[in-house]
Amino acid sequence: MSSTRALTALFATGRLAFGAGLLAVPERVAKGWIGPDAESEPVKIVTRGLGARDIALSAGVLAFLDDEDTLASLLAFTVLCDLGDVAATLAAPAGSLPANARWGTLAMAGGAAAAGAALAIAVKR
Repeated sequence: MSSTRALTALFATGRLAFGAGLLAVPERVAKGWIGPDAESEPVKIVTRGLGARDIALSAGVLAFLDDEDTLASLLAFTVLCDLGDVAATLAAPAGSLPANARWGTLAMAGGAAAAGAALAIAVKR
C-alpha cells in the first residue's frame, strides 16, 4: 500500500472512530462543541446522525482505497461535510456555544477538511 493510501486509511479510521463515538455517546463527544444542550434527547438524535454520516463516509473511503476516482470523490465529500460543520458553528449566535467551541471546531473540522483535501489531491497524482 502506498504511503498516500496508508495515510488515507488512517484518516478514515480516525474519522470512523469519531463517528462511532458520536453514535455511541453523543453527549460526551459533542459536549465541548455544543455545550450542555448535547445532553438533550433531540440534540443526541442529530449528533448520532452526524456520527452515522462520518461512519458511512469512512467506510466508503476504506472500501475504495484501490479505486482512485471514487476515493478522490469520497474524500471530497468528507471535505464538504467538514466545511459544513465549520460554517454551521461559525453561524451560531454569539454566546450560544461554549467559549472554545468555535476555535475547537475550526481546528478539528477545518483540519480534517484540509487533510481530506490534501489526500484527495495526493490520490489523483
